[in-house]
Amino acid sequence: MDIALVTGSAGLIGSEASRFFAEKGFRIVGIDNDMRRHFFGKEASTTWSRQQLETELPHYQHYDEDIRDQIAMERIFSEYQSDIKMIIHTASQPSHDWAARDPFTDFQVNANGTLVLLEMTRQYAPEAVFIFTSTNKVYGDLPNTLPLIEQTTRWELDESHPFATYGIDESMSVDQSKHSLFGASKVAADILVQEYGRYFGMKTVCFRGGCLTGPNHSGTQLHGFLAYLMKCAITETPYTVFGYQGKQVRDNIHSYDLINMFWHFYQNPRSGEVYNAGGSRFSNCSMLEAITLCEEITGKPMKWSYSETNRIGDHIWWIGDVRKFQTHYPAWQYQYSLPALLHEIHDHLQSRLSS
Repeated sequence: MDIALVTGSAGLIGSEASRFFAEKGFRIVGIDNDMRRHFFGKEASTTWSRQQLETELPHYQHYDEDIRDQIAMERIFSEYQSDIKMIIHTASQPSHDWAARDPFTDFQVNANGTLVLLEMTRQYAPEAVFIFTSTNKVYGDLPNTLPLIEQTTRWELDESHPFATYGIDESMSVDQSKHSLFGASKVAADILVQEYGRYFGMKTVCFRGGCLTGPNHSGTQLHGFLAYLMKCAITETPYTVFGYQGKQVRDNIHSYDLINMFWHFYQNPRSGEVYNAGGSRFSNCSMLEAITLCEEITGKPMKWSYSETNRIGDHIWWIGDVRKFQTHYPAWQYQYSLPALLHEIHDHLQSRLSS
């Protein structure tokens, strides 16, 4: 049976990928040591998700290992070798703020861990497709230099700018801007993935995600914007908005829609490719607009406050242009609008919180 090896397999994208590709007939080899709990505390633990995968997927094999551990990774890759047809690398340290507290761990997980996986792929499964969940933070704060206009509920890009209609495309530089240490470690990983494709001819791709979200997200204050916001709305937990008058804009993509991008790429892979992957103009909102949506769905007002201090390197406005991917893979289409996405997060959280 063909194998899809998934790192961070109990996380949002990893668990969605595990289910998706199991349904496609793959045996799933999952690698996840619940570092999310170490990063963000007990409430962010993905143990519940791992247990679901082990129960629901008959051919799921879990390894409680660290991607930084070269010996452990070599043991796994050497066991399966050419049976591995795809590596879906989602494991990471995903927070700006956390990275500044422990830069060594952040870089080791995001950059060194990615290098270990790429080299194991090259040695033991060189024909496999290597899919990396990168981030729009590789562009640093360069998007903040765009001509932005403050509106009633959001910041918007001046309509005369080339990015205004569809969003920011892959031509934006990743150089000479402030990234946060998290952004810098993801840039390093992103470039490594590209280089293994370009230098060694491997089938590698970076999907530079916007806000990736969905019902399986273990959202916390430091990561998991929409899932954590909805959790606060349901539980009436106070929520803090950081900077930009709460009008900062994010595009949001359901985890299923992102995994479906992976599937289309896998069927016709390229080498060293890069794609922006987010909600684009199809699915985006400001913080204020997201709060309003959560209030409408829950039927009760949120308890939120505002802090003038924005997070370092944070984007004021991010809407990514996905037309490059759509040009290469025209059969791919969005399945989840923003309201549908939020309703699903709400229903899933209600079920988990009441159980």
